[in-house]
Amino acid sequence: MSVSDTLNAPQRAAVLHVDGPCLVLAGAGSGKTRVITHKIAHLVTHGMFQARQIAALTFTNKAASEMRQRVGTLLDAKAARGLTVSTFHALGLQILRQEADSIGLRPRFSILSADDGRGILQDLSASTDPSAVKRLQGRISLWKNAMLTPDAVESTSPDPEAVLDARVYRSYQATLRAYHAVDFDDLIGRAVTLFDEHQDVLYRWQSKLRYLLVDEVQDTNACQYQLLRQLAGERAALTAVGDDDQAIYAWRGATLDNLASLQTDYPNLRVIKLEQNYRSSGRILSAANSLIAANPKLFEKKLWSELGPGDAVTISPMDDDLHEAESIAIRVSAHRFERETKWSDYAVLYRGNHQARVFEEALRKEKIPYVLSGGQSFFERAEIRDLMSWMRLFSNVDDDPAFIRAITVPKRGVGTATLEALGQYAGQRNVSLFEAACESAFSMRVAARQLEPIEQFTAFVNRYRDRAEREPGGRVLDELLGAIDYRAHLFDAADERGAQKRWQNVLDFAAWIGKRCEEDGKNLIEVGQSIALLSMLEDKSEEVDAVRLSTLHAAKGLEFGHVFLVGIEEGVLPHKGHEGDDPALQPQRIEEERRLMYVGVTRARRSLSISWCRKRRRAREHQSCEPSRFIAELGLEQAPKVADEDTISPRQRMASLSALLMKTRPPKI
Repeated sequence: MSVSDTLNAPQRAAVLHVDGPCLVLAGAGSGKTRVITHKIAHLVTHGMFQARQIAALTFTNKAASEMRQRVGTLLDAKAARGLTVSTFHALGLQILRQEADSIGLRPRFSILSADDGRGILQDLSASTDPSAVKRLQGRISLWKNAMLTPDAVESTSPDPEAVLDARVYRSYQATLRAYHAVDFDDLIGRAVTLFDEHQDVLYRWQSKLRYLLVDEVQDTNACQYQLLRQLAGERAALTAVGDDDQAIYAWRGATLDNLASLQTDYPNLRVIKLEQNYRSSGRILSAANSLIAANPKLFEKKLWSELGPGDAVTISPMDDDLHEAESIAIRVSAHRFERETKWSDYAVLYRGNHQARVFEEALRKEKIPYVLSGGQSFFERAEIRDLMSWMRLFSNVDDDPAFIRAITVPKRGVGTATLEALGQYAGQRNVSLFEAACESAFSMRVAARQLEPIEQFTAFVNRYRDRAEREPGGRVLDELLGAIDYRAHLFDAADERGAQKRWQNVLDFAAWIGKRCEEDGKNLIEVGQSIALLSMLEDKSEEVDAVRLSTLHAAKGLEFGHVFLVGIEEGVLPHKGHEGDDPALQPQRIEEERRLMYVGVTRARRSLSISWCRKRRRAREHQSCEPSRFIAELGLEQAPKVADEDTISPRQRMASLSALLMKTRPPKI
């Protein structure tokens, strides 16, 4: 049987089209991953390309992993050998690792985390305001994604603040070069620059990757799109899959212009629409289609389904956010009781992370298990990353980002100038920063007062590395925290309440690591060698039977049996924006917020409940709220409303169901 026999007609057309570039407009739940994986199998099994000549690019490790697994069911291991299925950034890293010499990097160059980058920017900008440094970092990221150099920004921007930030941007790039390091955005940006400046390298990669498949093309930024165009070349053996109705990442540099540009850049582009939805019932899709119709269209499409009309979409006005959370917690419990579903069939989706707290409290009160996504991972917290940097350094002293973080947090008397000198020397010698610091020749490069704290640091690391091999991990970690006086660092850097919370996180993490060392019979270095896997603990929430609490952005790509969209008010969704936002961009912002609402609606398979609050707490006051304009755009004027609390509350409904169960339960014998 052909790999495409199980596809519908448009899916089959997308798989079989190989003569020229193809854009697959894949509506929500229309089987886009199925098309990509079947097309890979089709290209390989029909001998058009070998697997090692094909690259499928997406945006998340989870999506790439799912794609690899699905390809594995269509091709045997031998046929699939060498296939590239990765994120854009992973491909960029692969290119830079292999071509490091061409761009002046040593092969073991370091990748700085966002937190590492903020530390550098804080020093360069001499700012004591963490939020200002974060904004600066975001601005530099947007410039990089738009392929704007510091010189370009400084020479063209009419904004004096932007000019000052561009100068910090220039110093930041110089610091990265001195460290032989790149940040996350550079993984793609420097690959694009490499291909621009070295045609021979570009031709080599075009010959290596002869067919490209790109998922979520509407989420690409200018830099990613340029990398895509470079690799596709004049041959244009390319399939792009995307949905202009689900473009929700303009705030991080993604632009719908790329989707529109495909038709200009590839005049013979074939556009194929996937409009049959395999996820949601008819009433949900009707609401989604009505909502998104208010946006201007790049491509017209309308989702439809053969799954029947399904439950009515309901709108619930709530007194305030506490009432909303308590009501939904009880409704989830009652609905699960009545329908005999699983907790994991339910999701509560909201615009911003700050909305999660009241729902966590309400679910805990009702003893409902839940998992939280879209917020900061525990392992991404600055204090945890500080501690992990020491464990990484004990495992591998050549880990330059860990070296930089450990030597600067808490500060150990080593300034930026000294680190730049160390970075330049390490680059010339093609060794790690730690190894460079230990070489006698480096001592000739800096003054004695600069050298002393570095020598003390390397001796300290060696001493604790030795202990970490021989002594219980928990004890070593506890004594390390005391030796570097990390608690004092936290209380110097933040107010008492914030510092206490961060210190407790450190104690919890250290206790967990100590327990792991003891139970696994491993020392701190052995545990440290698998430190990169720790964050995978966050992914275990996917497997547990629990209600999902998530931002709308984090819910993209997921689906749930029953969805509660909460806080659907003016000023929340659509978000009110920020002071100083360009009024001319207001229509575009509203359009993106509408697409975000559309993403939320199309996460639901069987039922969709929408709620808004008449009042909402802001600071210590209650402010009146109005229902979001998006509710009216759903076209649900005739839809039944959820009964008001004073008529029949969810708790009363739960009680009546319990009573009914007791009446129908057979007597004990």
